[in-house]
Amino acid sequence: MTTSKFTLFRLTHHLIPAQVMTGGFIVAVFAMASLAVGDSDSPTSDQRLLNDVKQLASDESEGRGVGTEGLKKAAEFIAESFRESGLDVTTAGGDAFQEFNINDGARLGENNSIEITTPSGKVLDLKQGTDFEVCSFGGTGTVTGDIVFAGYGIVAEDLEYNDFENIDIKDKTVIIVRRNPFQSNPHGPFAVGHGISRHAALTTKLSQAFSRGASAVLFVSDPFSAQSEREQLEEKLAEAKKEVDELTDETSQDAKNAKAHLRQLEKLLSELDDDPLMEFGYGGTRSGESLPAFHISKKVCSEILKDSIGKSLADLEKQIDETGKPASQLLPDCEIAAEASLEIIRVPVRNVVGVLEGEGPNSDETIVIGAHFDHLGRGGEGSLMPNSKEIHNGADDNASGTAGLLELARRLGKREQPLPRRIVFIAFNGEERGLLGAYEYVANPLFPLEKTVAMFNMDMIGRLVDDKLTVFGSGTSSVWETIIDAAAEKQALQLVKKPEGFGPSDHAAFYGKQIPVLHLFTGIHDDYHRPSDDWDKLNIDGMSRVISLLEDLVVATAQLEERPDYVEIAGSAALTRTGSRPYFGSIPDFGQETKGYAISGVAPGSPADEGGLKGGDVIVEMAGKKIGGLDDFDLALRELEAGDQVDVVVLRGTERVPLKVTLATPKN
Repeated sequence: MTTSKFTLFRLTHHLIPAQVMTGGFIVAVFAMASLAVGDSDSPTSDQRLLNDVKQLASDESEGRGVGTEGLKKAAEFIAESFRESGLDVTTAGGDAFQEFNINDGARLGENNSIEITTPSGKVLDLKQGTDFEVCSFGGTGTVTGDIVFAGYGIVAEDLEYNDFENIDIKDKTVIIVRRNPFQSNPHGPFAVGHGISRHAALTTKLSQAFSRGASAVLFVSDPFSAQSEREQLEEKLAEAKKEVDELTDETSQDAKNAKAHLRQLEKLLSELDDDPLMEFGYGGTRSGESLPAFHISKKVCSEILKDSIGKSLADLEKQIDETGKPASQLLPDCEIAAEASLEIIRVPVRNVVGVLEGEGPNSDETIVIGAHFDHLGRGGEGSLMPNSKEIHNGADDNASGTAGLLELARRLGKREQPLPRRIVFIAFNGEERGLLGAYEYVANPLFPLEKTVAMFNMDMIGRLVDDKLTVFGSGTSSVWETIIDAAAEKQALQLVKKPEGFGPSDHAAFYGKQIPVLHLFTGIHDDYHRPSDDWDKLNIDGMSRVISLLEDLVVATAQLEERPDYVEIAGSAALTRTGSRPYFGSIPDFGQETKGYAISGVAPGSPADEGGLKGGDVIVEMAGKKIGGLDDFDLALRELEAGDQVDVVVLRGTERVPLKVTLATPKN
């Protein structure tokens, strides 16, 4: 009978403690152990990987988007593969599925209205769809009271521009102009092209108003953009007319082309909408507490402004551009009565769980192996081709990791002798929405977290180039370094080690619960989050080598006499770094639906940690600003600097706890 890896371990491990199992010894054990389960890099294994990726990344799977039948079918496919591999698929309440609900946008309610009374006594009863539309990224509620014009709703201290500096907006409805001031100046302080800057985001402006206590926001489009677009079209139309007038042979192909071009321009100009309202759903939805937000027409806005202060919206835009100063002001004797009614759509999704029980004195301890199987469906939020409606098949992200999970389940499932510890395979859902499946599991674990000794994660393992594999979490246990190096040497892989346990995938949820983690990743590429991420671009042999490396890591970890120790590593690894915010060190809990910014943990040694914040806290105030969700926290943080000591108020259970946090320099 072939000697199993478990038998080899029993024969040798009592002679050499886990702490000194290093270098050549582990390589030798891995080399002998691989003979026990056959050649894991065989063409059969590669073909299985390819078939699984093709299945998961097919058009029939609809990009595995939330709410699609394709995502449901993918879950069933994974569950059946687990069952065929010999895994127990009954531990999640009798089947393989851990069910939970996630946010999938919003729908309009029945009662949405705006009525404005101007100083002259005129009552404007606005018509939805013509005069206003509800913003899906706002909140629901009824609003009455005063109205304030707050310019562009921008706070840019570095540019010495602040629309809120000399105006009180608390408990008032705020009119905010979209985009930025000074758009006519290509060298202006906000000039980054197409009127867009980091200050122009709708959710940023909403957060600026929310944090200052506003009761509602009325967004209005800036006059410059539409005027500029119309002028450009009119200029091109004049050129086209001149070209047609100068034709000498009206029957030539050039003449036909010129006339066709003229007709197209005339059509574009005739159909140009100078004041389109944002469709409901534009800008997505927002978690946490928010305030009602509407988009009103420029015509309505100018009517309100003229009746109140004698100036139109275009007049105020011009004033701001010419003076370089905000024109924010209370609109005297203007009152609003408005209602926004929208419902957040909650849809059911499922993690898929399969279990291999262990055998021996450590069999009550658990090792989790995970990979998320959801993707972006037909694009939308998260897509790097935001206007595309094509299926985003997500072959690398993350059909590759899911196929690796299925293959590893097959390999470990056919072992004659169980491993000394329980192995739990989890295909996570909702990762693209913020690690929701992983957070659901750690909040409602099927096996005790205090007995969970390690978590291994695969996310995008399909594009191995130059044998380089990135391993996140390499410093989260003192035993990892030796085990990882030995496995990498066997597979001839060059490792890029990132010691941090907090990072850009599902493993972060487990590290937040003080569980050692390792996350395998072959790198970002041009097809990331685009429809072009297809199966034919994957390196199947590279995938197989990554899976073989992980197999060795799992087996070696399962066979350790003592569980891996947990090591605190400050900071959070990231694929890319955005913004120039000072370092705070909180870990978002995207699985929470709460009024405030919920955190699942803090990075060890971070300012948040030093300031006394804890996992489970909900930040409701920072630096004197109200925090209703992550957007508000992010905005407040961007307005602060490293070295600032800020007051932070958290909800800890039902108690409001005041804390002070000294911000650090940004992490690289």
